[in-house]
Amino acid sequence: MRPTILKILAFAALFASPAMAQEAEGMTSAPMIGASLTEKFWVQSEQDAGLPGSMVVFLSEGTMLQDSCWETYRLSNWQMTGEESLSWQEDTMTIEADIVELNEAELVLALHLVGGEIVEKRYAASPVPYVCPDMPR
Repeated sequence: MRPTILKILAFAALFASPAMAQEAEGMTSAPMIGASLTEKFWVQSEQDAGLPGSMVVFLSEGTMLQDSCWETYRLSNWQMTGEESLSWQEDTMTIEADIVELNEAELVLALHLVGGEIVEKRYAASPVPYVCPDMPR
């Protein structure tokens, strides 16, 4: 069932106009630093224990979709906080990140975590079609 929801969200994101999104009550638009960040599926490049990377989509209307082949998806609010920085909500925490690299094929974020730790996450533009491999149960 989850792949169907993901397909619906992706389809809606492709055809929703920013003007329509702003008309929704209480919704604010996240500033775009370029078309290459938003409305694109990013897959994490490095893989842990042979698992496929997590996926993220930044929608220009301020919603962020995080998913993976082995976890339930998460919808969060996100926003640009500077020319090359952004933040989003995860549970009760605000995650702040700097954009280290951004082009049509690659996204590199430096996440500022609790205790001053900085973790770099590397993403590549997802190939289409993309299907999660069968995961061991």
